[in-house]
Amino acid sequence: MLHTINPEILFLKQEDVIKAGLLDMKQILAVTEKTYAMLGQGLIKNPPKTNTSIPDKENWQSFFNAMPCYIGGDIDIGGIKWAAESKKNATIPGIPYGIDISILSDPETVLPFCILDGTLITAMRTSAVGGLMAKYAAPSDADTACLVGAGVIGRTMISAVHEALPQIKTMCLCDIDVAKAEGIAKEYGDSLGVEIIPTSDSKAAALKSQLIVGETTATKPFMDTSWLTPGCGLVSMHSNEVMEDVFLKADGIVADYWTQLKQHTNPLSKLTKEGKLDESQIMDLSELVLGTKKLRTSDNQFVAAASMGLGALDIMIAYQLYLNATEMGIGTKVNLWDKPLWE
Repeated sequence: MLHTINPEILFLKQEDVIKAGLLDMKQILAVTEKTYAMLGQGLIKNPPKTNTSIPDKENWQSFFNAMPCYIGGDIDIGGIKWAAESKKNATIPGIPYGIDISILSDPETVLPFCILDGTLITAMRTSAVGGLMAKYAAPSDADTACLVGAGVIGRTMISAVHEALPQIKTMCLCDIDVAKAEGIAKEYGDSLGVEIIPTSDSKAAALKSQLIVGETTATKPFMDTSWLTPGCGLVSMHSNEVMEDVFLKADGIVADYWTQLKQHTNPLSKLTKEGKLDESQIMDLSELVLGTKKLRTSDNQFVAAASMGLGALDIMIAYQLYLNATEMGIGTKVNLWDKPLWE
């Protein structure tokens, strides 16, 4: 970007980021793929996220995650995602369960130049990573998928899997509350040319599918090896949904960003710490994107993917939306100061 000495900040509310193209999954997938390529090329600094849970990690009622990064190459920006969730919000109409914002800054003068709603970015980028992983995890002849969880991510995962794997013609959308799945299926209708089948029987749907994508908020693992069929691919977007034996059975394993994933509690970090799984067996998504490694070499293999989230991806998408918004002339401009009191 052009280095700025202007204290002007462009503020983009949620309606603005939608106008700027956030819901265009094809665009978001392209930015996602570029982000992981740049990560693999060493052009991104993405320290592990830090978490503040209230009252504590085990009994949290709300939490805040700080996710800073620097993106080099042809992007050259600094940024941070401030991500928060509150269980109380689930009982308050009109307030999302999770509320996120992103701040973009000039790396030379460190002036912020854009602040924007990041809540929907989280939903779109999470699903985009799931779609990208699914592209590598699914067998080449896959035409059926099982999506477990009909929350916000379940809604956006449908379009992500469709964009990444257009050969998928049938998707089972599973949820304990089948009415939620039915609502999303009705919302999509025939717009994608994909049959979306709502169901409450996740395991039965998984056993009919060549691709399984978990996008739940489960508090304890529930997917075990009995969910798997020969040659299927599994993508897990949550640390508490897949049992350890599933990963031990995999012929190939990929993490979205192992450097970060291994520092948090999840089946893969636990298995490596206990010596049941060697770190060398875990690939990074960036290696698949760059073509330096392959997740599967045969359609008969079972492969698994695990994701935790990458702050740099939120910032990359936020920057693309900033560029779009600037070109479209949308958003509200504010000044950080008229004249700084102390220099």
